[in-house]
Amino acid sequence: MAIPASVSGLPKLVPAAARRGFEHVDAWIFDLDNTLYPASCNLFAQVDVRMSEFIAKTIGVPREHARHLQKAYYRQFGTTLAGLMKVHKLPPGPFLEYVHDIDLSVVPVMPDLAAAISALPGRRLIFTNGSRLHAENVARKLGVLDLFEDICDIAAMEYVPKPEREAFDRMLKLHAVPAARAAMFEDMPHNLVPASTLGMTTVLVHSDYIDHPAQLKIREWRELPEHVHYLTRDLTKFLVDEVSASAK
Repeated sequence: MAIPASVSGLPKLVPAAARRGFEHVDAWIFDLDNTLYPASCNLFAQVDVRMSEFIAKTIGVPREHARHLQKAYYRQFGTTLAGLMKVHKLPPGPFLEYVHDIDLSVVPVMPDLAAAISALPGRRLIFTNGSRLHAENVARKLGVLDLFEDICDIAAMEYVPKPEREAFDRMLKLHAVPAARAAMFEDMPHNLVPASTLGMTTVLVHSDYIDHPAQLKIREWRELPEHVHYLTRDLTKFLVDEVSASAK
């Protein structure tokens, strides 16, 4: 079984003692933002700015306070949207429509990624805290939309976000996916905790793009935590070199 590659700026990572493979996997579950597309294109930064704008306009507070609420709600409720719904009783639709109205020209077409995903044996799903429309638009721009059976978005999860265990339970039930036969690809390590607990093989897609405290903590790792079975900087290469070889 492959040992995860070193991360630039970190000591060589040591694999966890118990590591699940891909031989048994027939359901491939991918996060969207900063996972399917390269984090280096900085797409989510646009969403981040528009969240602050929406809060400032809708609640009627200065931009600085809106930014504070945005981050506070994210930390307390798992997503900014969840906080707006619970604290301010705002409907989710206008928020999702506004924050995902972004410029997708920075997202590259990725034929090699499409080929690698197409080669995966079994079912393929996108599992995102964003909206279905956003996932469709981004996946279409990447050139991978038609490779996925479905998209499980925040509305399908009844606005319960990852990393809540309930979100994973709903996704698995909705799509009739046995967790023990699934692999999960994510850029946020804490979102892989429930995936691993449920029995999925987990892959952390990591980059130097830092926009979250959880990503900063990765720099402190000396070995992979038990809930992260693999770490990669290059999703396409990983799918070709590691997954395809062991899943066949």
